[in-house]
Amino acid sequence: MRHFRQVPGPELRRLFHRLPEPFGGSRDRDLLAMALGATLYVPATRPDLTATIVRRAERGVCSMVIDLEDAVADHDVAAGKRQTVRTLDELADSGEPHPLLFVRVRDPHSIGELADRLGSGAVALTGFVLPKFDAARASDYLDAVAAASQRLGRTMFGMPVLESPALVHRETRDRELRRIGEVLAAHRDRVLAVRIGATDMCSTFGIRRDRELTIYDVRVVADVIADIVNYLGRADGSGFTITGPVWEYFADHDRMFRPQLRTSPFAEIDAVPFRQSLVSRDLDGLLREITLDRANGIQGKTVIHPTHVAVVHALSVVTHEEYADALDILRADAGGVAASEYRNKMNEMRPHRSWARHIVLRAKVFGVANQGVSFVDLLKALVES
Repeated sequence: MRHFRQVPGPELRRLFHRLPEPFGGSRDRDLLAMALGATLYVPATRPDLTATIVRRAERGVCSMVIDLEDAVADHDVAAGKRQTVRTLDELADSGEPHPLLFVRVRDPHSIGELADRLGSGAVALTGFVLPKFDAARASDYLDAVAAASQRLGRTMFGMPVLESPALVHRETRDRELRRIGEVLAAHRDRVLAVRIGATDMCSTFGIRRDRELTIYDVRVVADVIADIVNYLGRADGSGFTITGPVWEYFADHDRMFRPQLRTSPFAEIDAVPFRQSLVSRDLDGLLREITLDRANGIQGKTVIHPTHVAVVHALSVVTHEEYADALDILRADAGGVAASEYRNKMNEMRPHRSWARHIVLRAKVFGVANQGVSFVDLLKALVES
């Protein structure tokens, strides 16, 4: 598995200074967490589940979640579990390339139940998504992941989803995050990433954000995200990769506000109609939210529609300028400060070192764009390939 494998070779060479590297066979936790990119959810009850996963992989999806929780009605859960096991077995037996695959369960018990049922499909499974993850159930969930790893003979990763009322409510949040952090630290090697469940957080207040707003405009939720990053996203070795909340929209609508997506980057490559297409599908809002995710220390994103994948991945490619700065910073062991190769900023070698390490890791899985290649070039290539 490699990002942008669906893009033809000549186009890849035009776009990339450093090509994305394969990661599918790796068990390096930090590398896989960075490689998640746009994680696409699909209901476990979808009739053509196996074919859908193969098709999505061919179109550039590199991580998917088979959802047994909110996407499945209560009376369909048993059928969903049967199909999940059957799909994983079929993928393993077929030898077809497939994304990193996770199953979102409803409770800790379901992890062991699925592990017991799996045959050859164990090799197709990367781990489990753990919803409604709170201090009360944290140990039960991660103990179940550890037991499944032992049962299946290979490391299974867990991805907790932070979305519970105890976390959202201001008066209990600090205590909840401290207790969750302690459990995660005790299971560090099997926690791939921490996911943010913004939809459930909004539900706590009876809110559903409009498609013209980012999650950072919903202040009560933005405050929770900031605290999650503060407690669990530190760059001192104690933190975890934190992924961005879902963008829920994909259809056009009448707008109240003007789009904030500038015209000039599109005009430079004669792609103004392409910009209008993005705006008409609300993808300008997604572009802005991904940019804010990154600014707040968040990598990757949960998505519910295939059209969102290209947007997340285009913005995950490291720019040539970022890469040049990161290499300069990492080469300067003695610290100090120096002008950027691009002559437009100062690089402070010690304060920017953690940032530089993240950039180099992201460059490994998403590649580095050639000089002069913008997100518009990347996005057009992904959408049209």
